[in-house]
Amino acid sequence: MPSTTAIVGSPSGLHARPASLFAQAAAKSGASITIQKEGSAAVNAASILSLLALGVQFGDEVTLTAEGDSADAALAEVAALIASNLDEAPTA
Repeated sequence: MPSTTAIVGSPSGLHARPASLFAQAAAKSGASITIQKEGSAAVNAASILSLLALGVQFGDEVTLTAEGDSADAALAEVAALIASNLDEAPTA
Protein backbone atom coordinates (compact mmCIF):
# COMPACT_ATOMS: atom_id res chain seq x y z
CA MET A 1 0.00 0.00 0.00
CA PRO A 2 1.77 3.18 -1.16
CA SER A 3 1.88 6.28 1.02
CA THR A 4 3.39 9.74 0.86
CA THR A 5 3.50 12.92 2.88
CA ALA A 6 2.41 16.37 1.73
CA ILE A 7 2.31 19.87 3.16
CA VAL A 8 -1.11 21.59 3.06
CA GLY A 9 -0.91 24.59 0.71
CA SER A 10 -4.31 26.23 1.20
CA PRO A 11 -4.15 29.24 3.56
CA SER A 12 -7.39 28.12 5.22
CA GLY A 13 -6.23 24.51 5.58
CA LEU A 14 -8.76 21.82 4.71
CA HIS A 15 -11.89 23.81 5.46
CA ALA A 16 -15.04 24.29 3.36
CA ARG A 17 -14.04 24.69 -0.29
CA PRO A 18 -10.59 23.05 -0.10
CA ALA A 19 -11.96 20.07 1.84
CA SER A 20 -14.80 19.67 -0.64
CA LEU A 21 -12.48 19.74 -3.66
CA PHE A 22 -10.06 17.32 -2.03
CA ALA A 23 -12.83 14.89 -1.01
CA GLN A 24 -14.29 14.94 -4.54
CA ALA A 25 -10.90 14.19 -6.08
CA ALA A 26 -10.29 11.35 -3.63
CA ALA A 27 -13.72 9.86 -4.35
CA LYS A 28 -13.23 10.05 -8.14
CA SER A 29 -9.72 8.58 -8.02
CA GLY A 30 -10.82 4.95 -8.08
CA ALA A 31 -8.60 4.13 -5.09
CA SER A 32 -9.32 3.96 -1.39
CA ILE A 33 -7.43 6.94 0.05
CA THR A 34 -6.86 7.85 3.68
CA ILE A 35 -5.37 11.00 5.17
CA GLN A 36 -3.72 11.30 8.56
CA LYS A 37 -2.47 14.28 10.54
CA GLU A 38 0.19 13.63 13.16
CA GLY A 39 -1.45 12.70 16.44
CA SER A 40 -4.75 11.73 14.79
CA ALA A 41 -6.17 8.55 13.33
CA ALA A 42 -6.28 8.11 9.55
CA VAL A 43 -9.64 9.02 8.00
CA ASN A 44 -11.33 8.42 4.66
CA ALA A 45 -10.14 11.20 2.34
CA ALA A 46 -13.40 11.04 0.37
CA SER A 47 -15.44 12.06 3.42
CA ILE A 48 -15.76 15.83 3.76
CA LEU A 49 -16.99 15.51 7.35
CA SER A 50 -13.95 13.42 8.29
CA LEU A 51 -11.66 15.96 6.62
CA LEU A 52 -13.23 18.85 8.49
CA ALA A 53 -13.04 16.96 11.81
CA LEU A 54 -9.33 16.29 11.24
CA GLY A 55 -8.61 20.00 11.69
CA VAL A 56 -5.84 20.27 9.10
CA GLN A 57 -4.30 23.76 8.94
CA PHE A 58 -2.06 25.54 6.43
CA GLY A 59 1.47 24.14 6.56
CA ASP A 60 0.48 20.92 8.34
CA GLU A 61 2.15 17.76 7.12
CA VAL A 62 -0.28 14.95 6.34
CA THR A 63 0.27 11.34 5.38
CA LEU A 64 -1.74 10.05 2.44
CA THR A 65 -2.20 6.33 1.82
CA ALA A 66 -3.91 4.69 -1.14
CA GLU A 67 -5.07 1.17 -1.87
CA GLY A 68 -6.39 -0.28 -5.10
CA ASP A 69 -5.49 -0.79 -8.75
CA SER A 70 -4.79 2.88 -9.42
CA ALA A 71 -3.25 3.62 -6.01
CA ASP A 72 0.05 5.13 -7.21
CA ALA A 73 -1.57 7.49 -9.73
CA ALA A 74 -4.34 8.46 -7.31
CA LEU A 75 -1.83 9.15 -4.57
CA ALA A 76 0.26 11.40 -6.83
CA GLU A 77 -2.86 13.31 -7.90
CA VAL A 78 -4.23 13.98 -4.41
CA ALA A 79 -0.78 14.78 -2.99
CA ALA A 80 -0.31 17.47 -5.65
CA LEU A 81 -3.82 18.74 -5.01
CA ILE A 82 -3.40 19.09 -1.25
CA ALA A 83 -0.09 20.91 -1.72
CA SER A 84 -1.74 23.48 -3.99
CA ASN A 85 -3.77 26.53 -2.97
CA LEU A 86 -7.34 25.22 -3.18
CA ASP A 87 -8.66 28.55 -1.88
CA GLU A 88 -7.99 30.21 -5.22
CA ALA A 89 -10.78 30.23 -7.76
CA PRO A 90 -9.87 28.33 -10.93
CA THR A 91 -8.93 30.48 -13.89
CA ALA A 92 -10.53 29.78 -17.22
